[in-house]
Amino acid sequence: MRDLLLLLPDFLLIASGFVICRTTALDRTVWQAAERLVYYLLFPVLLFTSIVRNPLGPGEAAWLALAGLATVALGVALAYALARWPGVDARLHASGAQVAFRFNSYVALALAERLGGAAGVAHMAVLVAVCVPLCNVAAVLPLARHGGHHFGRELLRNPLIIGTLAGLLANLAGLRFPEAVETTLQRIGQAALPLGLMAVGAGLQLGALTAAPRLAAALLLIRHALLPAFALALGLWLGLPALQLSMLLVFAAMPTASSCYVLAVRMGGNGPFVAGLVTVSTLLGMLTLPAWIALRQATP
Repeated sequence: MRDLLLLLPDFLLIASGFVICRTTALDRTVWQAAERLVYYLLFPVLLFTSIVRNPLGPGEAAWLALAGLATVALGVALAYALARWPGVDARLHASGAQVAFRFNSYVALALAERLGGAAGVAHMAVLVAVCVPLCNVAAVLPLARHGGHHFGRELLRNPLIIGTLAGLLANLAGLRFPEAVETTLQRIGQAALPLGLMAVGAGLQLGALTAAPRLAAALLLIRHALLPAFALALGLWLGLPALQLSMLLVFAAMPTASSCYVLAVRMGGNGPFVAGLVTVSTLLGMLTLPAWIALRQATP
């Protein structure tokens, strides 16, 4: 029950954004500005601080990192393959493909601490550090292609990728900030989750999922069923230590990232469709994540 309730605040924040946008003077104009703030500042700082504050030793948990990359790569391959389905709308696919393989890193780190303490956070930090760049590049590619953007230019100026790479470089270089600077950066990053989720709610139109229900169902199936099953099987096959296996499964079973919506909107995708996917993914995560954790605990 505690694991299920871990995602309840995320859902309530989405619901709050939906209600506030439609019942108060804080209408879409306000939330469009909030989306830009989250995308260009808050989320990049969150990614940067999440990676920097968890030191990575050279070669540490190499098999865990490889398993995480393999899991994300499978999600990317399956999501991209859906574009070949007959009748799939190119813009909806470009917007929503990222939902299948991106993950809520904030919830992942919080749950890792609950399940594995400091060691669990360290293992999850490895997964976040190595997988976020691949996730962001793979998310930008179809949106750049569909929107007619130059892919290389979009990568170089994408704030999520910049924040991730900066965090990796700072981590590997052993860079540490004065306490006042570190605390300031952490507080800026912490603002990303509530504002990002409320922005999802403000842009929410669940009816938008009816534009492509088969595509939506397939993306969510990849995110919540296929990737966790693959990660568990791969981790067992590789013989990962018990805690690493648990962290890999939690990572693979995460609901999708709320920044999927912000990225889609900022790059000219279908925001309402992605907002619906993020909301349903969060709801599904409340049910499927505890189930996968229970299955892992029952695994020898």
